[in-house]
Amino acid sequence: MPVKTFNPYTPSRRFISVEDFSNLTKKEPEKSLTKSLYKKGGRNNTGEVMVRHQGGGHKRRYRIIDFNRDKLEVPGKVIAIEYDPNRNARIALLQYSDGEKRYIIHPVGLEVGQSVVSGHDAEINTGNCLSLSEIPEGTLVHNIELLPGRGGKLVRAAGGAAQLMAKEGAYATLKMPSGEVRLIPISCKATIGQVGNVDHENVTLGNAGRSRHMGIRPTVRGTAMNSVDHPHGGGRGKSKGANHPSSPWNQPAKGYKTRSKKVWDWLIIQRRQRAAAEVPE
Repeated sequence: MPVKTFNPYTPSRRFISVEDFSNLTKKEPEKSLTKSLYKKGGRNNTGEVMVRHQGGGHKRRYRIIDFNRDKLEVPGKVIAIEYDPNRNARIALLQYSDGEKRYIIHPVGLEVGQSVVSGHDAEINTGNCLSLSEIPEGTLVHNIELLPGRGGKLVRAAGGAAQLMAKEGAYATLKMPSGEVRLIPISCKATIGQVGNVDHENVTLGNAGRSRHMGIRPTVRGTAMNSVDHPHGGGRGKSKGANHPSSPWNQPAKGYKTRSKKVWDWLIIQRRQRAAAEVPE
């Protein structure tokens, strides 16, 4: 999907780019597959801000996506490709042969009128969902389960694709979009193909108003604050207050290990930081 730019008739318009929505075939969502989405503004149940810089934004309705793909051996026909305000990927509306409708993540190359299916006998075609044990090595996949039957958790963002590298015993080896190489139980399901809307990463918001429209509030630099508000605050000129880079609560921001749970560590063969360091210049 190409990205549109504009003539710079205002300073901000010079940098703004937007997605081309020419491949969308339906404007309004399927009402039976939506539900209310309440704004929380980054707050928990007691009203405290847990995640800063969230709030406002346009009102949305949540689209119920079928990440489980548990309608087995029933072919579904793609009847529409739609925009989803809750994710950067597009969604495809399927109508199954028994009349039921469901949304799935739209992969590259899946067009209106094509059919997809989930199950053991599915062909290796874009949009079909199978167990990793039934997918050939080298295939690009997305919407990957971490545990069998729990639904797809990995590789769901626009342009994302993981590659099935090898299969041995009870685990399959996948190379993730980040460069991480990890093991996934071979009975977990994955969907064939790459997530659509690949050009999303090339979009530039260009002005503050578009960020506010998306529910992103301003981020103030710590060095612009007073010393009482941030470890980087205070001092004369551009000073960090003689402190190392840190959060407002004085937790180190560079190199400090924050991960405490090691339950998944043995499944990770190569971490993404190491993979990035090994890329030749």
